Amino acid sequence: MGKQKKQKYAATKRLISLKDQRIKEKDRAKKQVKKKEDPSAIKEQEVAKYPSCLFFQYNTQLGPPYYILVDTNFINFSIKAKLDIVQSMMDCLYAKCVPCITDCVMAELEKLGMKYRVALRIAKDPRFERLPCSHKGTYADDCLVQRVTQHKCYIVATVDRDLKRRIRKIPGVPIMYISNHKYNIERMPDDYGAPRL
Repeated sequence: MGKQKKQKYAATKRLISLKDQRIKEKDRAKKQVKKKEDPSAIKEQEVAKYPSCLFFQYNTQLGPPYYILVDTNFINFSIKAKLDIVQSMMDCLYAKCVPCITDCVMAELEKLGMKYRVALRIAKDPRFERLPCSHKGTYADDCLVQRVTQHKCYIVATVDRDLKRRIRKIPGVPIMYISNHKYNIERMPDDYGAPRL
């Protein structure tokens, strides 16, 4: 029996470096000259502008009727806890509440299929306000964060830990969540009748 030949996999041609002396001068890569920074020059730094609604310690745009952006899993957990969404929101905030659903959340509920058809039926309730989305893609978390960053007049209702963590970084946006079979609110100013736990 003869010796088996070893095969070389992914053998590539060696390329000459662009700085090599054998390449003509006009084609050769030029050395980059680093400019020394002037220590006396004024350094410009961009600072994020805070909205005027946060002039006082709390968000002045929040007030009854409350507009509440609802996330996909918030509807699912409300069904599991056997809570009527609109009524429970009013019990939590002691004021009129308007639940809002974006196109992305609606698309996410439709993608979940037959298992979540009850959630989809609840989301199509006429008491829920439908908000159209103009951006590409249907990722609901990004959509909610973007909307809340632009307009500080919403409360976000979610049970998702990652989304809560992202929203906590945005100043002046309260978060509604479910605990002990009832709705609770986080980061709500005392002036608006937020329940004390």
